[in-house]
Amino acid sequence: MNQVLLIDDDTELVGMFSEYLEQEGFRVNCAHDGETGAREALSGQYAIAILDVMMPRMNGIETLRRIRAASRMPVLMLTGRGDDADRILGLELGADDYVAKPCTPRELTARVRAILRRTQHSANDGPGITLTVGKLTMLPEQRRATWDNQPLELTSTEFNLLEVLARNAGRPVSKNDLSEQGLGRPLARFDRNIDVHLSSLRHKLGTLSDGRSCLQTVYRLGYQLIRE
Repeated sequence: MNQVLLIDDDTELVGMFSEYLEQEGFRVNCAHDGETGAREALSGQYAIAILDVMMPRMNGIETLRRIRAASRMPVLMLTGRGDDADRILGLELGADDYVAKPCTPRELTARVRAILRRTQHSANDGPGITLTVGKLTMLPEQRRATWDNQPLELTSTEFNLLEVLARNAGRPVSKNDLSEQGLGRPLARFDRNIDVHLSSLRHKLGTLSDGRSCLQTVYRLGYQLIRE
């Protein structure tokens, strides 16, 4: 599935991005306001939505909120270069990643590929492979996870990061490794993306028998999923 929804009111920018994405083998549909974009995103036709923060009628943050209320589809946010507050809020609401504008079509396309690469069924995993760490069970090929037999509602990036941690359970994983393996890109300087996603995961995962979070920060080493 390579259908991309591009939600942005800048028609010139949308045209440039659409042309490049189509040259790279994607099919692109566009929406120029948040209400239309949210409605299209929830139609089930798209592999990913690219969503600008600043739009008329309904801004990108509210559009993301509406999408996340009903869908786990991957969402890549377009933000202003200095809009740290919007960027963090977007991640907290469930955006999978962000690209700061101005950006090149090549950079945008690379980021889309990185997200989709991690959401596709892994050819390296055998059918039915299961990752189990304490009460956590993950089925990577099916993109499903449960805690104590209850389903976890995870965004695509949260699933990616949790899968990396589960495969390395019992030992710390650096933020750079999490970024490269979970987001498909090196960790940028001052990038809080991983921290925000891991904070969200802590709230969604259950606790150990002693009441501690199963997801721990290891000073100067990264994050670790604890075996119980």
